[in-house]
Amino acid sequence: MEKKATRNETEPLTSKKDFSDCSKGDDCKENGLVVRNPKSALRLVEDGNKVHPSQGDKGEAAQISNGYSGVQSSVPCNGEMEDAQGTAPAATTTTTTTTSTTCGAEAQQQLMELEDRETWSKKIDFLLSVIGYAVDLGNVWRFPYICYQNGGGAFLIPYTIMAIFGGIPLFYMELALGQYHRNGCISIWRKICPIFKGIGFAICIIDLYVASYYNTIMAWAFYYLISSFTVELPWTSCTNPWNTGNCTNYFSKDNVSWSLHSISPAEEFYTRQVLQVHRSDGLDDLGGISWQLTLCLLLIFTIVYFSIWKGVKTSGKVVWVTATFPYIILFILLVRGATLPGAWRGVLYYLKPDWQKLLATEVWVDAAAQIFFSLGPGFGVLLAYASYNKFHNNCYQDALVTSTVNCLTSFVSGFVIFTVLGYMAEMRNEDVSEVAKDTGPSLLFITYAEAIANMPASTFFAIIFFLMLLTLGLDSTFAGLEGVITGVLDEFPHVWGKRRELFVLGLTIVCFLGSLATLTFGGAYVVKLFEEYATGPAVLTVVFLEAVAVSWFYGITQFCNDVKEMLGSAPGWYWRVCWVAISPLFLLFVTCSFLSNPPELRLFDYDYPYWTTVVGYCIGTSSIIFIPIYMVYRLVITPGTLKEVSLMLCCFCLTVRKEVIPKNIMSRFFSWDLAVLAC
Repeated sequence: MEKKATRNETEPLTSKKDFSDCSKGDDCKENGLVVRNPKSALRLVEDGNKVHPSQGDKGEAAQISNGYSGVQSSVPCNGEMEDAQGTAPAATTTTTTTTSTTCGAEAQQQLMELEDRETWSKKIDFLLSVIGYAVDLGNVWRFPYICYQNGGGAFLIPYTIMAIFGGIPLFYMELALGQYHRNGCISIWRKICPIFKGIGFAICIIDLYVASYYNTIMAWAFYYLISSFTVELPWTSCTNPWNTGNCTNYFSKDNVSWSLHSISPAEEFYTRQVLQVHRSDGLDDLGGISWQLTLCLLLIFTIVYFSIWKGVKTSGKVVWVTATFPYIILFILLVRGATLPGAWRGVLYYLKPDWQKLLATEVWVDAAAQIFFSLGPGFGVLLAYASYNKFHNNCYQDALVTSTVNCLTSFVSGFVIFTVLGYMAEMRNEDVSEVAKDTGPSLLFITYAEAIANMPASTFFAIIFFLMLLTLGLDSTFAGLEGVITGVLDEFPHVWGKRRELFVLGLTIVCFLGSLATLTFGGAYVVKLFEEYATGPAVLTVVFLEAVAVSWFYGITQFCNDVKEMLGSAPGWYWRVCWVAISPLFLLFVTCSFLSNPPELRLFDYDYPYWTTVVGYCIGTSSIIFIPIYMVYRLVITPGTLKEVSLMLCCFCLTVRKEVIPKNIMSRFFSWDLAVLAC
């Protein structure tokens, strides 16, 4: 960044400055400088009379509003310097270097952009979008499996505790941050703590990784959906070209003996026809690309593009279908499953408590991880969606409603799955534990698909089930990409602000090309690797740093004041304690548990070699590495000594008005222009 001295470097900061000092508009935007007259007000009209006041209109003079780092009101457009209390500073300082001091035109432009920011057409659009994002495929397969594996009904105790003290507070925090600062995951850090801006870039990379494998699972579901439009479902018999001699249909009317090498027709359809993993030797040799899955994925990304290309105005309408349809199907499947013979066996296995499990650390780790990944903070989605809310929207109520709906959906999904598993155990004359061996996607595409195939009206139930999986996945894809889109468009409005459709097109193309490795014959192995390593520890690290930055650098008092400004009342001590201590410890606990005991990956009959663990950690690190890289970059480009710059980037936005740093040190370390540049 070019450094430029002012005409009179020795003139005091209280003197007038010419607007021409801001020679480059990009500098003003890049450094997050929005200069305004403290007597003027930015008013966002909400329902005709609700407004969002600017810094100059704060009732509490010591308040930094809307996150422009205190300096914002300290450098008014008329060039007169004021301190945080609105009075002229007692002592003048010498301006050493300035990139920009007053940017009247740029300030006006950014204020207009904020006033023109798109908002949700209706409150229900926002709620359905957040619910659709939080309720995804993991609610259907991951929660039921983790629940019965970790003590059945007893697991609900650590799950509820982790939700109350970890998941929901983090969920609420992101909604409040996004709604107050009205920015995406990148530019919001200019208003909170500039040195942590790398978190925003890390989030975008993580979202791209998720898009590269998550949509492939949807392509599998789409393939099943197309294959279901037949009189006889193709995974019900062993007479298909892809079947082997080990295929055994124990649901046939003939007396069939099940041997150690027997394979169900549903498993062979999944592994040999859909995935075709038999044509790959593993990650060493992925094989060719499946053209059937490629076409399915291409159609999915086409739907995604035309659903989000115009912004939340269009995606908010699409979710009326994609977010509500799964609940209709879940209810139908729940009623059907409850009427099947042996359903009670599955429910009993699902909920029967094993209290001894509560003494195992792994159970608490699984509970923490499940609630965290279920609610989904850390992906930039909640920040993006909340940024399109009206300023005085009750995000506290939204957080409680959506998180409760998400948790209840996971619980009810367990009944949908285990009533069917109980039916299969009854038909096989086996224990439910033997039937419920499959985990992850296999639970849906093998076990549940096989059960559906042997129900009356199997074609109908197969169609609605896989259509439900498709709509569950689409909601989450809309949200994940919107997190990236909002983050980039808010960070680079002068480049992409008027070209959203073009940017979304380029993004979907990049995601499609990035998914090609998962479309190979060994693509299922890649999906498993990305699912375990690309998102897990990286997202946990991101949200941990986010919680620390907000609670300890931005300041819990400041954050609670922001919430009070929006809602009229400040969060109570429970929320403060969770944000300051419990939630960060919750994240640190889960992260350390994962790193100390990395998962040993196995899929079908393939054991992942040791080097894949190294590759997995490299993939995870490739996103969070942007955090320290940006810190170093910011320290290098900001003028001043390391100590000066570190104080400014980490502490200035908070301490300047609270006088945590003594006045004599302030006058020694900081010029106001330098502080503006840093923050």
